[in-house]
Amino acid sequence: MKTYKLTAFEATGEKIVDESFQAENDHAAKEVGEKLLAEKDLLQKTYRCTSPSGKLLLFHS
Repeated sequence: MKTYKLTAFEATGEKIVDESFQAENDHAAKEVGEKLLAEKDLLQKTYRCTSPSGKLLLFHS
C-alpha cells in the first residue's frame, strides 16, 4: 500500500482538508480521493490529490 495526500482549499486559500490515505495504486487512489471529496461535499472547492512520487492524480481549481 502507498500513502497518498488529499488537500482541499477555500477560495481564500485557507486549507480545509489535509489528509493522507492508503491505496494499492494510482487508479485506486483516484477513486478513494473522489469518494472522500464527495463525502465531504468538496467537489466544487479547489483540491488536489497527489501520489507518493508527487504525481498529480486529481485537481480542480
